[in-house]
Amino acid sequence: MLDASMKTQLKAYLEKVTRPFEIVASLDDSDKSRELLSLLQDITSLCSKITLREDGQDVRRPSFSLQRSDAEMHLRFAGIPMGHEFTSLILALLQTGGHPPKLSDEKVAQVKALKGDFVFETFFSLSCQNCPDVVQALNVMAVLNPDIKHVAIDGALFQKEVDERQIMSVPSVFLNGELFFQGRMGVDVILAKIDTGAAKREAEKLNEKEPFEVLIVGGGPAGAAAAIYAARKGIRTGVAAERFGGQVLDTMAIENFVSVQETEGPRLARQLEEHVKHYDVDIMNLQRAAALIPATEPGGYHEIRFDSGASVKARSVILATGARWRELNVPGEQQYRNKGVAYCPHCDGPLYKGKNVAVAGGGNSGIEAAIDLAGIVNHVTVLEFADSLRADEVLQRKLRSLPNVDIITMAQTMEVVGDGQKMTGLIYKDRRSEELHTLKLDGVFVQIGLLPNSEWLKGTVTTTAHGEIEIDSKGSTNIPGVFAAGDVTNVPYKQIIIAMGEGSRSALSAFDYLIRH
Repeated sequence: MLDASMKTQLKAYLEKVTRPFEIVASLDDSDKSRELLSLLQDITSLCSKITLREDGQDVRRPSFSLQRSDAEMHLRFAGIPMGHEFTSLILALLQTGGHPPKLSDEKVAQVKALKGDFVFETFFSLSCQNCPDVVQALNVMAVLNPDIKHVAIDGALFQKEVDERQIMSVPSVFLNGELFFQGRMGVDVILAKIDTGAAKREAEKLNEKEPFEVLIVGGGPAGAAAAIYAARKGIRTGVAAERFGGQVLDTMAIENFVSVQETEGPRLARQLEEHVKHYDVDIMNLQRAAALIPATEPGGYHEIRFDSGASVKARSVILATGARWRELNVPGEQQYRNKGVAYCPHCDGPLYKGKNVAVAGGGNSGIEAAIDLAGIVNHVTVLEFADSLRADEVLQRKLRSLPNVDIITMAQTMEVVGDGQKMTGLIYKDRRSEELHTLKLDGVFVQIGLLPNSEWLKGTVTTTAHGEIEIDSKGSTNIPGVFAAGDVTNVPYKQIIIAMGEGSRSALSAFDYLIRH
């Protein structure tokens, strides 16, 4: 199952296992069971502290659980955790074997203190870059607390269960049989949702913080770069982010980040956070900004208020809240969101194997999505509002070479239709003839650009008609001491490397403002 190179690397990791445990496999006579058995045999051959049993009785086959004789724990994988989930498997092995998780002592204590019956099921796809964070978070919680049970399920392998539960987006997490959450989340988010009073305690801690000299709102590439540059100046720096990493977390392949030939968004996001933590920066995660209260005089304190009810003050503020995927804004989109309407082809594409889908958008993102999906689904229809595709010519040539793709230009999406449970089709208008047409579809992937996260600033900083924050050559907004950087601004070309440069500039400008006031 594993080649020599992977075995060598895995053997080095498994040397960190200090406590013996066993893998209990539930198998049948399928090829996938034989494939899983081969993987598990490779693992146990590399570490004497891990043993394998093949007498598991789980109804999902192939699957396996990790069990320790000296502690009760409930952690299981249903499927073969390769692809993006191979890291989840390695971490589960290490943590089951006694290697400490990368959680603060405070978070470990919070997880251990949870009482109740928490049965989590996570449906993932092996190509989903968001899924490992969820799987790893729930796995470590299951290792720490016997009241928490977790099974990670490969949706592509257990398609019947996916269809029965009408799962059309991953990661999808169920708690005690009910849908709990869809999308990326870590331990912090899970605790905030199941630990009664956690949000209130966190808000109280924020309210007690001393004012910052610079407060960065947003934890994407612009916010991270700003934090590093500000901290290196020796000034009191804070970062408040709804989720550290921002939209980079939802990006798959990154091949234009200068000096790095190829990387993935989640990996880059982790590297950004590790770099910021190298400095004395106060990171306040899971904080959604709600309002900016500007200082009443130059050099005074600005205030940022959050949805949690907390507020933080600072002498200077850098707004780096980024952007999000633009929505179709048509009837049915919200009703069938994650029930046919999707925004991440890498994450959700495998769930549509053999089905008919559409891609809304003819730019680079849309055409890349269509090319990827064409290798998985039965048929792809590309809908472009303009009279021609906007993607790079090399992508267009690739797309047109595929036999299971249709391209419709001058198409305006009018409505997403369904049966009340899931999407069944899409209505579009031919902008040439004004005629309405209905496509029978199982899903649509929306790839029509970005929308700046600036609604919360309405009435304070000046924005363009499109909602982008207007800044000058130094990153300054119309409010003294308030700066902005990245995709939330009117700077053209929304690129990671440009956002980082803009974030660095805004921090230098904020420092210049501070020394002058």
